[in-house]
Amino acid sequence: MGEKTIPILPCQSLPPLLDFYVALGFEVTFQQRSPNPYAVVERGGIELQFFGLKAYDPAVSLSTCYVITDEVDALYAAFRTGLKETYGRIPTRGLPRIGPLKDMSYGVRQFLMTDPGGNCVRVGQPTSEDQSHRPAPKETFARALHHASLLTDSKEDPAAAARVIDRVLGSTEQPTPSLLVRLLVLRADVAVRLGDEETATTALVRAETVPLTGEERDAAKDALLRLEDLRGRGPA
Repeated sequence: MGEKTIPILPCQSLPPLLDFYVALGFEVTFQQRSPNPYAVVERGGIELQFFGLKAYDPAVSLSTCYVITDEVDALYAAFRTGLKETYGRIPTRGLPRIGPLKDMSYGVRQFLMTDPGGNCVRVGQPTSEDQSHRPAPKETFARALHHASLLTDSKEDPAAAARVIDRVLGSTEQPTPSLLVRLLVLRADVAVRLGDEETATTALVRAETVPLTGEERDAAKDALLRLEDLRGRGPA
């Protein structure tokens, strides 16, 4: 029947928000200042609409929407390129920011980005017809990565994720090199979000020194890309 759903998301001020979406390759197709601030951005089949509200606080925003695509890797690469050209780096903390691309435990490959209005836009590509959560892995380090990833992305609890990773990396067992890199990069990522620069830097340096075979580098490719972004994160 041709129905279409279009998210209408809040922001405090339109100009920085529109600059962000233009950096991502969106076109501003409509903008008004009165009687109420309102704008529309479009990129391919993605359309987002925004309204301005002076009393709105982006820092405590809970607004979100989901974009489904069949080319999540290409879209992520395009967004990273646009952000780096505009901001001189990939913003990984604060507002705006873009998170890592990763395979989730519920049959989706996705990344999260948060715009200057505090709106979290999840962009994902289904990798399975089964969208339910899979059981946590039984292997110690894979299980820790599974839980820490969910705590970071789904629960928005980086402090709990940090505790999970610290606990498992403090054990006498040793993970595979690719798992170690993924755990260390995630630990750095949550440390950045928590404002713990010392721990973030230590984890990144350690991750960079882990020797990887070609096969292991491929298994950890998303984490290695995130490592690159975190190393160039710049001042808070």
